[in-house]
Amino acid sequence: MPRGGRSYTTKGRAKGRASTLFAGLCCALALSLALPGAAALGQNQELASPQTTGSPAPTLPAPIQPAPGQADPRRTPVVRVVQQAGPAVVSIISAREVKAPFAGESLLPGIFGTPQAQPPKTRTAQNLGSGVIIDGAKGYVLTNAHVITGATQITARLHDGREFTAALQGADQDMDLAVLKLELPQGAPPLPQARMGDSSELMIGEPVIAIGNPYGLSHTVTTGVVSALERSVNAGQQTIAGLIQTDAAINPGNSGGPLLNILGQVVGINAAVFAKGGGLGFAIPINKAKSVLDELITTGRVAHIWLGLLGENMTPDQAAFYGLTRPGGMVVTDVFPGTPAEIAGIRAGDVLLAMGGHKVRDKSQFLGLLLGTSRGEPLAVLLSRADRQFQVQMRPQVLERQAGLGLITWRWGFTPRTAEMPGPASPAQHSRGAAGIAGVVVASVRANAPAARLGLKPGDVIMQVGSLRTATEADLLTAFYRYQMHNQLLLSVLRGGQTYTVRMRI
Repeated sequence: MPRGGRSYTTKGRAKGRASTLFAGLCCALALSLALPGAAALGQNQELASPQTTGSPAPTLPAPIQPAPGQADPRRTPVVRVVQQAGPAVVSIISAREVKAPFAGESLLPGIFGTPQAQPPKTRTAQNLGSGVIIDGAKGYVLTNAHVITGATQITARLHDGREFTAALQGADQDMDLAVLKLELPQGAPPLPQARMGDSSELMIGEPVIAIGNPYGLSHTVTTGVVSALERSVNAGQQTIAGLIQTDAAINPGNSGGPLLNILGQVVGINAAVFAKGGGLGFAIPINKAKSVLDELITTGRVAHIWLGLLGENMTPDQAAFYGLTRPGGMVVTDVFPGTPAEIAGIRAGDVLLAMGGHKVRDKSQFLGLLLGTSRGEPLAVLLSRADRQFQVQMRPQVLERQAGLGLITWRWGFTPRTAEMPGPASPAQHSRGAAGIAGVVVASVRANAPAARLGLKPGDVIMQVGSLRTATEADLLTAFYRYQMHNQLLLSVLRGGQTYTVRMRI
């Protein structure tokens, strides 16, 4: 039995191996029959394609095509606007010399203190922005003034890759608008230009498109709606009024690019983004830009207009005196002879509550609203005097050069040296300091005035007022126009080859 058992077991194992081998061969045969070429997989060869084996290719549905005579449904109104207006949008690259910021105040009572440390050497930095061609034949580009402020070289790049050197034709810092002129080759064909719209017809909620150069990503398109109109934005030391608010994404580099309506017309120039809140962008209405284009192109700047008055913010005590529940408006402090304010009967002590249909919260907003008005056009002004309110009609007038210089002497207390007032040290109206920065030379200082109390002397060079460089007399007048109602100012003054940063209280 044991031997027979061993014989039985051996046969059983042999039979099992044979069965397993047979099953394996059958599986291999079946696999080779089912998958032609599968036996070659061990040789790192790929499976044969359906075309090789004769299998039919999968059938894909044909793309939907518009019916004959019908427009392509993908060509939406936004696409058409971008295709029409996009070629007129340019990316602006401006190079400028960058210096260290002012270290701070160095004033001692009545005299200049220790000079600030000399700033490090300058370096060249690039600023990115956008612009829109408004005259393709002459090469005029409209953009923001802050895009090219301080630029030593400006380049404009078109959507098709062409680049042109640009020169500053004119700029106004208060309106934040500038016009550049591209250097076109002789006999070159006109460049594409944008069509101007009418921003007075804008409706809250209507779609708008922004095209620009955010973060250097040229010709970026964003869409949104008009979120609000007549917005006032506090931009540093000034208030810009009458802006278009939109939720179309506006980022750094979009500044100066166009805001377009659904007809492809420029209705605004993108200017700012609210840094603390997403989806809040602002544009300058194109009508405001159109009103000053001729001045910027022909004279290089916008003539400053004024009403002939100065004022101060209302205090809570003054609000109670005038019977107001809270402070609001601007209290008139000075009225100058022969000006629109005097002609209209305004007196010191009156409260200016509204102008041109817009409420006046404070003196900054008053100046911002004044920027949006035109010379000679009637302007309705609402005032409060004692216990009554009344309205007057005024016509703003240009603040002439001599009047502006006189106001600087009266308000700030120094007289700049001009071409009509040569001096032994410098016959020109401006001078260049050791660092190569131009400034306005002080000719005289009025006794007991803010400049005298500060310690200014004839021969000092005013290089900067607030945030504005004062390389020329015209720059100084612009600085006065912006800061005429400020009670204190930071000045950058050059004396004896040293630069001082001082605070002048007015």
